[in-house]
This record gives sequence, structure tokens and C-alpha cells, in this order.
Amino acid sequence: MNILMAGYHNPNFVNTMFYREQAINYLGHHLIGFDDRRFLIPGRIRSKINFLHQWDLERLNAQLISLVKAKRPDACFMIGGQRVLPATVGKIKKMGIPVALWTTDVPIDFKNILEAAPFYDQLFCAGSEACDIFHAHGLNNVNLVPFGCDPHYHKRISLSQAEQKQYAHDLVFIGSYYPNRAKLLEALANQDIGVWGPYWQQLPQNSSLKKKTVNIKMNYDQWVKIFNASKINMVIHYQDGKVPCHQASPKLFEAMACGCFVLCDRQKDVTHLFKDRFHLVFFDDENDLTEKVRYFLGHEEERQRIAAQGHQEVLAKHTYQDRFRQMLEILHKG
Repeated sequence: MNILMAGYHNPNFVNTMFYREQAINYLGHHLIGFDDRRFLIPGRIRSKINFLHQWDLERLNAQLISLVKAKRPDACFMIGGQRVLPATVGKIKKMGIPVALWTTDVPIDFKNILEAAPFYDQLFCAGSEACDIFHAHGLNNVNLVPFGCDPHYHKRISLSQAEQKQYAHDLVFIGSYYPNRAKLLEALANQDIGVWGPYWQQLPQNSSLKKKTVNIKMNYDQWVKIFNASKINMVIHYQDGKVPCHQASPKLFEAMACGCFVLCDRQKDVTHLFKDRFHLVFFDDENDLTEKVRYFLGHEEERQRIAAQGHQEVLAKHTYQDRFRQMLEILHKG
């Protein structure tokens, strides 16, 4: 099959778009890629002058339609969907080509996605919060399809002595700074902990966690080493108390694919995907997290058993190849 995928490649590091595209290739299909953020006008200008933003957006959508006309793919997947106009989806469908949306981000701004949603053949959602929003708007062609892992990149590896010295910690967290994450991690600041990710410079200067953080945007090859060097990897999902977020983080699947023992906040979608104290371990708050860190650092055999079971589960059921097999089956049945 020829499959067109429209989405965004982060110029600073490999993002999930790359793994999705690789999955299409692994399955033996031919990938046609389209970068839906290839704007001509800089964002700082488009954010201030709406008609220029609209002109550039319509130009991008016209390019997408032209590509579809030229390549005539068997299916189109719009990843994220924030920059795909309703008319674009409608025109592609008139060519007889099935079109699917796979949402990715937490629904902070869902307006554009909702406007185009009724035009898609199928709506695939990385998190159940997006499913809930679509259902509330009377849409029924909605399917929960979480993120996943790519075992070609997310895997157990051997580290040199220098890499062990650089990356090894009892506890690690990889991800952007958010206040809810900082609050939980500060409770562990007296432990052997390493925190990597962007925006951690926002921590107050007197934070006990300050010296344990590295403010950096990392590529997968670096954080795979960190995962492999750690005893416990923590997954803490974005929460701001306003925007619903139930989705399982990509880092959850990626860490488990690396064979990590994972301590995860009790995120709704994760509780439906994995079994507590069998594939990973859930925690509820700072006190619970601190207690479980202490327990599992002292119970290596149990920790390794859970990590091995989680590793086996994620490779068996949660790769991006699994996701696309599922979506293509639904799309062509529908």
C-alpha cells in the first residue's frame, strides 16, 4: 500500500512522527511524507497577523492536496491534525481515498481539530480525553490508539564504563518541566536522582532539586542510555488541573521497551493498559512515591521481575507497528 502521512518533524530531536513513519516501512508499505509545519512566514509574525497565518495555512493545505492528487495514496493519516483544514479532508475523500486523524497532543487547543473532525473516515486518539471530546460532539467513529515504542530504537543496550559514570542514577526522570512534576520530584531530591529535559531552569533557585536537573533537549540515543543506566525510571504525566489529560506518555512505552522498572503516576489510560505490580508500579502522591522508591530500591529481585514482565508486554502489544496494523484494519473496514 501507498500511505501518506502528514505531520511534524521536530528539528531539535527525533519525535514520535519518526517512529510512526518507520512503522509504515516495517510493515512493507510505501510511505509518502508531508511536513505540515513547513510555513513560509515565521511563527512570531503569524501569531500577530491573523490573515498572514491564514494565507500560509491555506497554502500548506493546497500543497497537501496537490501531493495527494499526484501520488494517489491508498490511505492518508493526519498526525495531530491542528493544521489540516476541513475542506482539505473533504477534497481528499472526494478522490475516493480514506482519511484518518490520529490526535497526539493534550487538548489545550482543540478548536481546529473539532472543525475538521466530522470530515474524517476514522478518528484515532492517543488519549481517552480526546475520545471523550469527540463523543461529546456526537462523533462515533472514534478509537483509542495510544502511543507506542519502536524496538529498533528503544531497547536494552550495553553501556561503557564512561557512560555508566555519566548517566547512572538510582532514580531518573526524563521530560519537560511542569509544576506538578517538580512538586513530586522535589520529594526525592535527597536521593540519587537525575532529571533531564527542557525548561527545568524555571525551578526556583532555592529548590532542593535544582542541582539534580540538566536543562536539555535530548535525542533518543542519549535518553535510551539514561534509561538503561537507571534502577528506577519515573513517568509523571502533564497535569495543570484545567485541561483533561488521561493519555499514556510516549516515554512510558519507550522506557519499558528499554527494560526499565517504571514507577508511574496513576494515569487513567495507563491503568487500562498495564497491571499494577506486574508490568509496572503506580503511585498516588509524594508520600506514596517516596515510600515505593524506598521499597523497590531495597527489593532488586522484585524490581527486575516487574521490569522484565513490563518489557515483554510492551514488545508484544505496544509497538507502532501494532498501532498501524490496528488502524489500517479499522480504516479499511469502515
